[in-house]
Amino acid sequence: QVQLVESGGGAVQAGGSLKLSCAASGYIFSSCGMGWYRQAPGKERELVSDITTDGSTYYADSVKGRFTISQGNAKNTLYLQMNRLRTEDTAMYYCWADLRNPINGACTRYWGQGTQVTVSS
Repeated sequence: QVQLVESGGGAVQAGGSLKLSCAASGYIFSSCGMGWYRQAPGKERELVSDITTDGSTYYADSVKGRFTISQGNAKNTLYLQMNRLRTEDTAMYYCWADLRNPINGACTRYWGQGTQVTVSS
C-alpha cells in the first residue's frame, strides 16, 4: 500500500524558515512527478511547487525565490525548503506523488495527510 507521510510543519514567525519532508513508501513504481499543494481556510487549494522526472520544477508566483523543491537521492523523498515565510503562507501543506503503474503505464496520484504551517507576524 502506497503511503506518503509529511513532516516538518509547525509554527514560525514571519521571515523564518521551515523544511517540509514527504516520504513515500510501499511501492516499487516509478514516479511521474511529485509536488506540494497547500490550502488555507476559506481559500482554494493552490499548487505550490512540483518537480518532474527530468528535474524540471514549477513554483507558484507567490513562492518563487523563497521556496525550493527537491528530492532525495532515492527519489522517494520530497522536500520543500521554505524561506522568508510570510503570514500568507499559513496553510495545510499536502504532498502528492504521481506513480506509474508498471503494467499499463498509467500514472495514479497519491496524497499525504498534510502538515500544518502557521506563520505569525
